[in-house]
Amino acid sequence: MSLARALAFGTRPLVDAGRHLRCFGHRLTLAGTFLLTLSLAILASLDSAKARAPMESFADIVDEIAPAVVNISTSKAISGAPGGEAFPFPQPPPGSPFEDFFREFFDRERSPEQAPQTRRTSSLGSGFVVDPEGYVVTNNHVIAEADEIQVVFNDDKTYEAELIGKDTKTDIALLKIKDSDGPFPSVEFADSDAVRVGDWMIAIGNPFGLGNTVTAGIISARSRDIRAGPYDDFLQVDAPINRGNSGGPSFNLDGKVIGINTAIFSPSGGNVGIGFAIPANLALPVINSLREDGRVKRGWLGVRIQTVTDEIAESMGLSEASGALVASVTSGGPAEQAAIQPGDVVLTFDGKKIDRMRGLPRIVAETPIGKSVDVLIWRRGEEVTVKVELGELPDDDQLAALTEEGSDDSFSADGSSPISELGVTVATITDEMRERFELPGEAKGVVITEVSEGSTAGDENLRPGDVIVEVGQEEVNSPPEVAAKVNEAKSQDKKSVLLLIDRGGDLRFVALRFTEG
Repeated sequence: MSLARALAFGTRPLVDAGRHLRCFGHRLTLAGTFLLTLSLAILASLDSAKARAPMESFADIVDEIAPAVVNISTSKAISGAPGGEAFPFPQPPPGSPFEDFFREFFDRERSPEQAPQTRRTSSLGSGFVVDPEGYVVTNNHVIAEADEIQVVFNDDKTYEAELIGKDTKTDIALLKIKDSDGPFPSVEFADSDAVRVGDWMIAIGNPFGLGNTVTAGIISARSRDIRAGPYDDFLQVDAPINRGNSGGPSFNLDGKVIGINTAIFSPSGGNVGIGFAIPANLALPVINSLREDGRVKRGWLGVRIQTVTDEIAESMGLSEASGALVASVTSGGPAEQAAIQPGDVVLTFDGKKIDRMRGLPRIVAETPIGKSVDVLIWRRGEEVTVKVELGELPDDDQLAALTEEGSDDSFSADGSSPISELGVTVATITDEMRERFELPGEAKGVVITEVSEGSTAGDENLRPGDVIVEVGQEEVNSPPEVAAKVNEAKSQDKKSVLLLIDRGGDLRFVALRFTEG
């Protein structure tokens, strides 16, 4: 055997051994990686389980935030009978023939020392400090008509407070502690849009004047409309809140304010687990405006709107019943200047989708005055984008609102030109009709003289004296034009037709389903 072959033969076991060692090391590396990954997964799972586990206590959070929650004590002077008792008998209305008689009788019976006296009444509520300088937020109804306001902290320190501003539409008021010896403990607002149904929340307030009381619960629902105002968008909570909690805060588990406790639903007057809080994102712009100007400046579009029902959506060719239907446009307002028309449906405003009609007033109000925004509308079967520069809401509160029902007057039937498919009888507007139904001289269209009992027109609360201005978003001036538009809609296999109704100058759209048979 040569030396070279001997050397080669002798090193082969070493090479094989090295190869096996490398494979073994590779396997060890894979095993180590696997074990590390498994360990991290187990730790993450434990952390997640820990995060999902119910809290053992809210005490640490409450210790941080409770000092900023205050009791609001108010008082006002009222006139009453001697001894502080209110006048025990009903008083006749002003101008009544008995007014002088009662006045003379009681003046005769009352001695000079029994002259009416002034007494004071007091009420209690809650609030919270939002700035170390002593700015306090509460509900407007807590301090309404009060001539003295006191802020009482959890350590019983009491301060006089002055009203900086109030907003009746959102029921928010901003106070400032007088003669401040601050800084005061304060809390911050959270992003209430991030709040989810089922999240934990903590409420602190002054129920029944007992003093700072802590309760806890969850967010039960969002975007509740309780008909309290034009911008209703309440968070519904199940934490026990009662009378006196009004104006107090609801907190998340980070100790930030997600809402202002404002109202409860209670047939008995006590807590039944249904409370409502103004979301932080709705409250904060109002509070900032009150602090800067003492009043709230809101954007103004200058339209009146109504809900898009399923029937209206079908008659207009919309795929879903969403958006806000423009019933009328205020003369000279931002909407008119942007060429928005009655019959347009606002689908999005400044990039925000309008799911419900009542969402539009809130979004408009929160938009900065003077801002130029894109408005996507549905007009005669097509999407159109217009640009609107928002104005400031005037003092007369001409803002997008629900179309109200008109008068309850009823009239005798006329009997001419029936439109059986709609369940109405209509007539051309003549001088006789103007006089009969008290129509204004500028009224245009056709007047309804009779509504059939049990018809869809009756279901939609149409009445004799209502004027049909448009049918299918086209103007009409005679009964034959109404009949033609109805027949045209039926020929297109539509189940309903859209009418624009004028009732005493109040315009609204109504989608009437065709009567079967």
